[in-house]
Amino acid sequence: MARVISSADELREIVPPPTQIVADKAIDHIDDASRRFLEASPFFLLATSADDGSCDVSPRGDPPGSVLVLDRSTLAFGDRKGNRRLDSLRNILANPQVGMLFLVPGSGDTLRVNGTGRIVADADYLPEMARGGVVPHLAIEVVVDELFLHCSKAFGRSALWDPASWPAKGEVPSAGEIVRSQHPAVTVPAAEIDAALEESAVVNRY
Repeated sequence: MARVISSADELREIVPPPTQIVADKAIDHIDDASRRFLEASPFFLLATSADDGSCDVSPRGDPPGSVLVLDRSTLAFGDRKGNRRLDSLRNILANPQVGMLFLVPGSGDTLRVNGTGRIVADADYLPEMARGGVVPHLAIEVVVDELFLHCSKAFGRSALWDPASWPAKGEVPSAGEIVRSQHPAVTVPAAEIDAALEESAVVNRY
């Protein structure tokens, strides 16, 4: 039977403390090299949580340079078209603490940012965030509390960037198949759902 770990002391009995340099690696600002990494990143994950503690992680993607570094403490990104559930934005309104994980294709390193977010409209820089001729109505600003580099072990273990490790087409269920599996009442064929989603991804990108 599994033993549930319920204290930090129990955890440290199994996992020893990190080296001092690792323990102290987080900084509270955006240094020059990290800025270049942010500007090269076309994709990041945004973690938020509601006031009841429930969590959400949302993928965000745009061409490199779409995340703006406003100053050494603040970055901003535009809110693009989506499904209008507003999971991340509603969470930020309830609890402004956010976590961000920035990726650069082909690089095993990731940049982690933890900070305080806020939603803004009518910001002077919104036109700089225009893509596909569309200026976002809203942006999210994040004041950096912690910024640090995460090593490449996860990418090495997963071989994420190695095409030889990628599953063959058809081995992984399509979005349409997943929708049908999750919602048995849906009678639209999976292929039609896939086609509609693919068209929307192009037509409604911005």
